[in-house]
Amino acid sequence: MLIATGAFVVGSVGFIGYGVAALDWPVMLVCYAIRGLGYPLFAFSFLTWINYSAPLERRGMAAGWFWFMFSLGLSVVGPFYSSIVLPVLGHIAVLWTGLAFVIIGTIIGVFVNKATIPKSELHPFSAKELSKAVTLLGRPRVSAGLVVKTINGIAQYGLPVFMPLYLATFGYTTTQWLQMWSLVFTVAIFANLFFGYVGDKIGWRRTIGWVGGVAYAVVLVVLFFTPQVIGHNVTLMTLVLCLCGVTMAGYVPLSALFPLLAPDNKGASMSILNLGAGLSTFVAPAIAGLFYESLGAGGVLGIYAGLYILSAVLTPFLKTPDEVTRSKRGSSEAVPSAEAVPVAQQ
Repeated sequence: MLIATGAFVVGSVGFIGYGVAALDWPVMLVCYAIRGLGYPLFAFSFLTWINYSAPLERRGMAAGWFWFMFSLGLSVVGPFYSSIVLPVLGHIAVLWTGLAFVIIGTIIGVFVNKATIPKSELHPFSAKELSKAVTLLGRPRVSAGLVVKTINGIAQYGLPVFMPLYLATFGYTTTQWLQMWSLVFTVAIFANLFFGYVGDKIGWRRTIGWVGGVAYAVVLVVLFFTPQVIGHNVTLMTLVLCLCGVTMAGYVPLSALFPLLAPDNKGASMSILNLGAGLSTFVAPAIAGLFYESLGAGGVLGIYAGLYILSAVLTPFLKTPDEVTRSKRGSSEAVPSAEAVPVAQQ
């Protein structure tokens, strides 16, 4: 997290102080890349820390709080803050204030935060440890989890590519789309908390499969037919779009479940989880780009819905090694394990 902050500070100083000020494209490109390293490295290192330190029976809720605050800052507070201070301070000054927020967040997250990681979970940094993220992909359950995580963000990153074009044929303006889409994430931040709690109570896999998989697929189908039925009705269209924010949150327990798929190296498994999140940003627009012209919005949404059904089919196979061992021995010989408590509720 400290390395991430250092990268963000160095990249920001070069990007804002020289690249943007001088409109020097090569400098902006290099410095923004350095700056960009800081965001995922900090955020997902913190998520890994949460998975190491949070009690297992409340880990789904802990992941819910992480995604609540993540979305609140990135999708709600950040844009709202910028809209207020941009007319007053200007673009360059606002970028500098963003750097101040990052430094304050680092102080709170790294130094004020007193959570500790058990020494048994710490591994020395080495090429061997680094390679474990690759070798873990050889485990079928981890590979299936990667596919599920990739599907998780398909609609989030794909809908903005073509939905404004589709809705424009029914009279919806770009401004209306942006307002509706921003409300989706406002709903999602509260849904993150709710389904983090629900996942701890009814089971992580149930929540992922039925809410994140099946329900999300149904919502995407409804999303296609809604404007054809209601025409230009911003209120109703917003309500349907907000269901995307609700079902999106069904995947929150995946952040708690994923490290337990490889309990011998939770850090490496978290890196694969983060790889899935990154793949979503590539796969989703690629599908839209390849199929929108030939199949239209209905075809692309149908592909997305099919992928979410696939994630629901794969989710029951995301079992921890402890669960697999106990199922082979038979329930009468099983010894309760703290590492599978929330998952075993399913």
